[in-house]
Formats: sequence, C-alpha cells, structure tokens
Amino acid sequence: MKIAIFDYRITRNNAVGACHLRMLERVCSEHEFTVFAVDFENPCPERITWVRIPAPRRPLALLYIAFHLLAPLYYAAHHIFHRTRFDLVQFVESNLLFGDVAYAHSCHHMFLQRHWRQAGATGWRGALRWLDHWLHSLLEPHAYRTARRIVVPSRGFAQEFAETYPFTSHKIQVLANSVDTQAMRRPQSFDRDAFRRDLHLQADDIVLAFVAQGHYELKGLPLLLAALTEIPSPHLKLLVVGGSNGLASSYRRRVAGMGLDSRVTILGDQKDVRPYLWAADALVHPSRHEVFPLAPLEGAAAGLPLLVTQLNGVEEFFREGENGLLLQRDVPSLSACLRRFAQIPVGVRHAMGDCAQAAVQRYNSADFALQWSKFYAEVQAHV
Repeated sequence: MKIAIFDYRITRNNAVGACHLRMLERVCSEHEFTVFAVDFENPCPERITWVRIPAPRRPLALLYIAFHLLAPLYYAAHHIFHRTRFDLVQFVESNLLFGDVAYAHSCHHMFLQRHWRQAGATGWRGALRWLDHWLHSLLEPHAYRTARRIVVPSRGFAQEFAETYPFTSHKIQVLANSVDTQAMRRPQSFDRDAFRRDLHLQADDIVLAFVAQGHYELKGLPLLLAALTEIPSPHLKLLVVGGSNGLASSYRRRVAGMGLDSRVTILGDQKDVRPYLWAADALVHPSRHEVFPLAPLEGAAAGLPLLVTQLNGVEEFFREGENGLLLQRDVPSLSACLRRFAQIPVGVRHAMGDCAQAAVQRYNSADFALQWSKFYAEVQAHV
C-alpha cells in the first residue's frame, strides 16, 4: 500500500513520534510510506519519502493551527506534482481533518474535563497549554467521525475514549506501545559506580529516577518533592530527567527553596535517558493520568522496580510487591511508600527489578511492528 502519515515530530524524543518511528523502522519494507512532518528522523530515506511541513514548533497551539493550514496544501502539491494516490492516510489525534486512521495518544476533551484542574499549569505557559488542548477538543469530534479506524495504545484508554466519544466504540483498536527492551538493558561495560560519582551520588544512596518530557505537575513531581521533605534521610535522592530548559530552571529554584538541592538533581532534557536509569535504584512515576506512559516501560526494561500510580497500560503488567510498589497521589501516602521502599533489602529490590524487566519483554519493538504489520494487512484486505 501507499501510506501517508501526518505527525508533527517523528523523532525519538517525542512520545507519539517515537512510536511512529519504531513502526516505520521495521515496516517500511512492506509498504510505501510518505511522511508529512515538521521534524523527521528518517530511518530509511531510500524507502520513505519525507515532505517537510514548515510549521513553527512552539507554541503548540500555533503549531496546531499552522499544521492544519499547511499540511493539506503540501499534501495536495505532492499529489499534483508526483501523481501519487495514497491507499491510506494516517494522522495523529485531530491534527488533520481528513484521513482513514487516527492514532490517538490523548483525548483532549476528556483531559480538559477530568484532569486539567489538577495539572497545575499556571501563567502564560499554562494558558498556551490550555489553548492547545481546547483547539484539539474543538476538532476531535469531526476528526474521529471521519476516521474509519482509531488506534489507541492501551485497553484502559480505549474504554475512556469510547466513554467520551461513544460513536467511536466500533472503530477502536488497541496496539500497545513498545520499548526497545534490548537497548534499555544495562550493559556490563557500564560503570555504574563511576557514573553515580559524577552525579555526586554516594554508594549507599537510594536513587529514584523521575522521567518526563514535561507536564511535571500532572505527572506528580510537586507531590514527590513534598514527600521528600517529610523524609529526613539524606541518602534518599532523586534524579529528574527531561523537560525544557525553562521548566528545569524553574524547578531548580523551587528545589533550592525547599531545601532539597543536596538531594534532588534537576537534569533537564537529555538525549539518552538510559545512563540515568542504570544509575538509579527505582523509577518513580506518581502521575495522575496516562494513556500508556513510556517512562515506566523504559524503567522496567532497564531493570528498575516501579513506584507508580494506577495507570492505563501500566496496570497491564504491573504487580504490586512483585515488580514494584503502588503509589497514591497524596503526600502522606507517597512519603510512606518511599520509606517502605527504602527499607527493602538491596537483594529484594534487585529481584523486583528483574521481575519488572521480564514483565515488559512482550512490549518489545519487534512485536510492536508485527502488530502494525497485521493491522495494515487487515486494512489492505478491505481497501
């Protein structure tokens, strides 16, 4: 088939884009893909055509509007000049108002209704984030009525999505997110002790890793910081990986104001999160809501116990007490859970990490690509 894919950023450090990228890396030999994107780390230029959409990357609300205006024009121009007729058009959420397959990692209408007030977004950044969600929610009904199929990454999110838009229930198909389980495994050559020393961590420190590209508030970082203030142990440390320079800087000031600067390191955006996971003793993710978060998948694949809230996708492989501990989203419960984890013997923590690593093997990239291959074969049979 000739397949057109519309996505803002198909790159490794973008949540939805990374999923598209892993699929394209393995399925590009089976179909002819043309990608309409602002940014694209093309894994196979000889097989995949990239049509660059010159839209501004920030703010997201402006990107959303510009992509809606420019992407159809570039699509039409490509059709005219190359005489290409696509068998399938795939797009992300409501980023396009025509197409056959919607790949949904968020339901913006539901998010605004159920979770926005708890997101903690304030100031002009918060206003722009709200505007982006509102614009998406405005066009979601049309986009999802137009799509013949809607792909979502978890069973829990599929249920939430169908509750929000009942007319989509017969269109929804679950294709679970993936993680490169082999790449996330800590190599024997990694000098964990030396890396920890570079981060000013002591041998007896218990190190928690918090990983998020943004949305610190929704993902529970303020709660986590407040919980740490209730635990006087100087050996319980936190690494915060991910987030823009501005967000990271604001939280460094916040951490200093709370007197936690000797225990919390705000690292900001990193090209490779793996060394920080390999240096940690657990992955902590007290998020309020997720579709199928990548951070717990990567943490588990790196061999870390998971300290997580009850989340879509994660609940499909998480087992309390076996591969991690379940968190509640309030400071007393969170601090109690952190204390409980700190008291677990090292050998037991390692065993929990091994169980977590084994549990996520079924989410490997090869199986993820196979799911998409079968999906496209089914679609092709009905074209």
